[in-house]
Amino acid sequence: MHELTVIGLGAAELDQLQIGVYKKLKSAKKIYVRTMDHPVIKELQQEGMMFESFDKIYEKHDTFQPVYEEICDNLIKASQNEPLMYAVPGHPLVAEQTVQLLIAAMKEGKVDLKIEGGQSFLDPIFGALKIDPIDGFQLLDGTSFSIHDVNMRGHLLIAQVYDAFSASEVKLTLMEKYRDDYPVTIVTAAGSSFENLTTVPLYELDQAVEINNLTTIYVPPVQDDFDALRDWVTFRKIIATLRGPNGCPWDQKQTHESLKKYLIEEAHEFLAAIDAEDDYAMVEELGDVLLQVFLHAQIGEDQGYFNLEEVLASVSEKMIRRHPHVFGDVNVENADEVVANWEDIKRAEKGEQTGSMLKSEYRASSSLQTSYNYQKKAASVGFDWPDPEGAWEKFAEEWQEFKEEITKGTSKARLDEFGDVLFTLVNLARFYKVSPEEAMVHANEKFARRFHYVEQKVIESGKPFTDFTLEQLDSFWNEAKALEKKGK
Repeated sequence: MHELTVIGLGAAELDQLQIGVYKKLKSAKKIYVRTMDHPVIKELQQEGMMFESFDKIYEKHDTFQPVYEEICDNLIKASQNEPLMYAVPGHPLVAEQTVQLLIAAMKEGKVDLKIEGGQSFLDPIFGALKIDPIDGFQLLDGTSFSIHDVNMRGHLLIAQVYDAFSASEVKLTLMEKYRDDYPVTIVTAAGSSFENLTTVPLYELDQAVEINNLTTIYVPPVQDDFDALRDWVTFRKIIATLRGPNGCPWDQKQTHESLKKYLIEEAHEFLAAIDAEDDYAMVEELGDVLLQVFLHAQIGEDQGYFNLEEVLASVSEKMIRRHPHVFGDVNVENADEVVANWEDIKRAEKGEQTGSMLKSEYRASSSLQTSYNYQKKAASVGFDWPDPEGAWEKFAEEWQEFKEEITKGTSKARLDEFGDVLFTLVNLARFYKVSPEEAMVHANEKFARRFHYVEQKVIESGKPFTDFTLEQLDSFWNEAKALEKKGK
């Protein structure tokens, strides 16, 4: 195994090349280059130097990763026979994926690797843009970055933007967070005699100027929260401000207890948006649910008990821990096995429980949900009918007992028996995998919707409700019902 030396060609032209790098290039017997498309190579060719490039590999693949992998494989094979040099644009350790693959191969003992210097494109870019990286900056790969990687409040440099197509991909990704006309700067050949900086609105990124392999896209930090409404940091700042000394009196006085009803309301409104299949309403209602989460997290931080990071860490750890078939080496065949694993892991996490197993299942906000939770927990230890038939028989029994109390019982007995009827209905819902809470929300919404139609018909008539018989009002109700079915 012979030594493979990687060296950097600098940011643009020969005048920028370090003298030591120039001497090593001149003394090398054989030089491979990732691509011939670099100004330094053209100038060195004029001095009689020879290069062997991997440009043909780019034509074989539709994406960059297999190109880089094949280049790496070829270099490793070639280094078995003789010492060789591999020259890359800029600095070998800045935005050069092939070098990262070679480093991984070196750790596996596949190649004897030596990395020499070279000027990266970052120094001339900082100079051209007149920015100080100590303010915070990111360098991202334009061929693979996600908008979730972006810090909108720091200087953002996007490399590996080779042409109009890659610029278009970068533009579309950035537009997921930034406004369409946000100013971005196209920097080409920074620090060279043909340096060019062009600032355009984001939507023109792939149309404004010619883009080549010496191009880097610069996105300046947002200065106004209105430019970063799609950023989590902005929303967190808004909630902190509302709860802060100069914030909103209503938000300042809220507690975990006072907000309980709003979390339930917002969750129900989101469920209604799902039922209505209204995507716009889902966006709005999910935002309202998220508002409640952030408010509770901010209250926890204000009181010094917990913060949003702890909330995120807790749920992230739980998701990883309870999905060993995704994040570990456990195998599952179907969704039922996933649920069984989940419950086993959950029991192991909680350890030996003391007291009644129902103690954590009570929900003060919903009797229906409490009933469902109690029955589900009891069923988990075998206290349940083997099939729905037993639940149906129990319902018929409780319904008959309620009817008997209506005829001859006391108001207390009627209340008690009607509670039993509801309890058996919840049990039937559990057997058929229906959420009783959601079903009741849906029924209430349906009633309100149809009764509103009845109200409108009465208003249109110009008469009061008392002028209508029950049969007439019921006909309006049936009209509303028919319209709903027709709409479906």
